[in-house]
Amino acid sequence: MSNERRLDVLRAIVEDYVQTREPVGSRTLVERHSLGVSPATIRNDMAALEEGGYIAQPHTSAGRVPTDKGYRLFVDQISTLKPLSGAERRAIEHLLAGAVDLDDVVERSVRLLAQLTHQVAVVQYPSLRRSALRHLELVPLTEQRVLVVIITDTGRVEQRTIESAEPVDAAVLAELRARLNAVSVGRRLADLTGPYAELPECFAPEHRPVVSAVIAEVTDTLRQESEERIVMAGTANLARSDTDFTRTIGPVLEALEEQVVLLRLFSEMAADDVTVRIGSENQHEALSETSLVAAAYGGAVSSDVARLGILGPTRMDYPTTMSAVRAVARYLSRILAG
Repeated sequence: MSNERRLDVLRAIVEDYVQTREPVGSRTLVERHSLGVSPATIRNDMAALEEGGYIAQPHTSAGRVPTDKGYRLFVDQISTLKPLSGAERRAIEHLLAGAVDLDDVVERSVRLLAQLTHQVAVVQYPSLRRSALRHLELVPLTEQRVLVVIITDTGRVEQRTIESAEPVDAAVLAELRARLNAVSVGRRLADLTGPYAELPECFAPEHRPVVSAVIAEVTDTLRQESEERIVMAGTANLARSDTDFTRTIGPVLEALEEQVVLLRLFSEMAADDVTVRIGSENQHEALSETSLVAAAYGGAVSSDVARLGILGPTRMDYPTTMSAVRAVARYLSRILAG
């Protein structure tokens, strides 16, 4: 649809409906918006928008409401996202900068998103499989026990303990630490199997068992795929929006409880700055009256580690929500990269 005036009419309908929850009529558009045309022209434009499937009339003699197709066109026409206010930016910085570890960062981020958007916030934990290593540390606990500490660029810290049949030489441990970091730092975890296989040959035969044990423990840890999980906040916000759904919100809440549903939706979304899936685009019956706004976040090395976003009814303030999601994703990436 190339008619700029009709785009203005659609934009006005979306903005009014989001604000009031009431179907929008031509008289309301004339009174609230300076569209520069007569009421008759606006009615003609609304008729054309309805014929094109961008708006619909929910009841006889009622105004019009946007359809999924109308929301999609509205979102696609958003050329620039409005920046958050100075107070909102300072709140994000203050809340996230005070986090003490990855779990704290994720919990703070999801609560912050829910507060900023008044929707259901969802944050995916960074996956070991998509992370890159920042540092490997080997700490001798006793003569025969070694603590292996794995730190990723997303701030994840994994600890494993190795038991050796023989006393572990401190010099060997120091050399192994240096060699592991030399081949590991900055590389994605899936790319380390080859370099690790060559390391035991760098040590004397009597030291190779402990070297192989450490490498095996690191490799096994990095291969774990059970870390795909998400955290949510703001479910009560969805309950307060129940009038936006033509059916009960029960199926929506049940879908939210199934993390695999949200993880699949996240995985299907493009790695753009901000991605929006509207209504039926979510391809899950229970979420057909909801929209998902998501963005990727990552560390200093891996730029697409995980995603975060919000889910709410299709009648949402898309520009504000998209700005909030993008801002939190960027702040989160900056913190994890630090």
